Amino acid sequence: MRRVVRAGPNHHPFLPSYSAAMKLSRDAGVLLSTRALRSFGDGFVSVLLAKYLAQLDFSGVRIGAVATAALLGTAVMTLAFGMLANRLGRRRLLLAGALLAAGTGFAMASSSAFVPVLLIALIGTLNPTAGDVGVFLPMEQAILPETVADARRTQLFARYNLAGALAAAAGALFAAAPSLLHRALGWDSLGLLRAMFVLYGALALVNFARYRALSPGVEVAAPGVRAPLHRSRGVVMRLSALFALDAFAGGFVVQSILALWLFRRYGLSVEQAALIFFAAGTLSAFSFLVAARVATRFGLINTMVFTHLPSNIFLLLVPLMPTVWLAVAMLLLRQSLSQMDVPTRQSYTMAVVEPDERAAAASATGVARSLSASGGPVLAGALLGATAFGWPLVIAGSLKSIYDLLLLRQFTSLKPAEERAPVDAEL
Repeated sequence: MRRVVRAGPNHHPFLPSYSAAMKLSRDAGVLLSTRALRSFGDGFVSVLLAKYLAQLDFSGVRIGAVATAALLGTAVMTLAFGMLANRLGRRRLLLAGALLAAGTGFAMASSSAFVPVLLIALIGTLNPTAGDVGVFLPMEQAILPETVADARRTQLFARYNLAGALAAAAGALFAAAPSLLHRALGWDSLGLLRAMFVLYGALALVNFARYRALSPGVEVAAPGVRAPLHRSRGVVMRLSALFALDAFAGGFVVQSILALWLFRRYGLSVEQAALIFFAAGTLSAFSFLVAARVATRFGLINTMVFTHLPSNIFLLLVPLMPTVWLAVAMLLLRQSLSQMDVPTRQSYTMAVVEPDERAAAASATGVARSLSASGGPVLAGALLGATAFGWPLVIAGSLKSIYDLLLLRQFTSLKPAEERAPVDAEL
């Protein structure tokens, strides 16, 4: 007889049943909507950031330095938010993060000099990547698993990332708006770019209002009783080390750097780059749903590794392609697989730690990724300043392949609860 996994004491009161459609609780719905709004803003900022800084006469190295500062500053604040989540409250920190994001957008819109922009990147929430990184993740990732049973956890993370990826793709497409308006109406190009950062700040204020709707159920039962990480410290540190290697490699191919490479190698316009990143983001979005189903059959670690390795091969092939459209084809093939490890990685991390460790675990692994990724953009910017060949892509693909093999070797035997016994987990 198959054992049916039911929600335990952490089951959210707004989710009474688990039908095939998997109805979302109110709190889960709030977090999916805030993820979508945040990702839409990140989508157009990541494409336009390099263009905006280039119009301010920043060199390639300075553009890379701004991206590095953004990742570095985000890492420090994410660590602080995650470690303090149980003590100060998840909802309170989400509200503070939304206000910080609003300030970041408005400050970027009014800045032109290198030092102020660098400081805004360091202490703000700018995201030069195509993915979601930042101070919001520890709280959101800790809350989501507590709204569903274990058998549904990966599917919920897939939906969470689907909402973000579709919104980010739409944001990347929307990045073409300033250029189109400039050509059609003759409006000032720099002014239009500044307006996009104002919009980024306005979206953050909308998210502030959404976070206010979260229920008291998002908080842990007894905050501050134990250390943020206790039983699972060793596992989290090992995962963090491996995720750091993957993120360091990913720092060489953040979306802002890929956009810069396409501009300089092939002379693509912002509109063309926006269409490419829209297509890439859409492929990534629907790959999350596939990842949840694959993981149900083959396991989380196997799904992470054996979808990631082929994507790295495609990445290595990109700079070797003789034409721009073959290079774009390799990028799109890579993107259709490369993000399938995102919901599975998040679900796995939350599954192998205690519930009251989840915010700290998400913070520690997220910070390891952000800190490691922060070195990539400035190095990639320097490489692209010296040559138009895609050395950053070659470096990223090689290091990511090493990460995959190490992850498979070290964690294939540590299985989450739903993989250790049969469950009724029909999706």
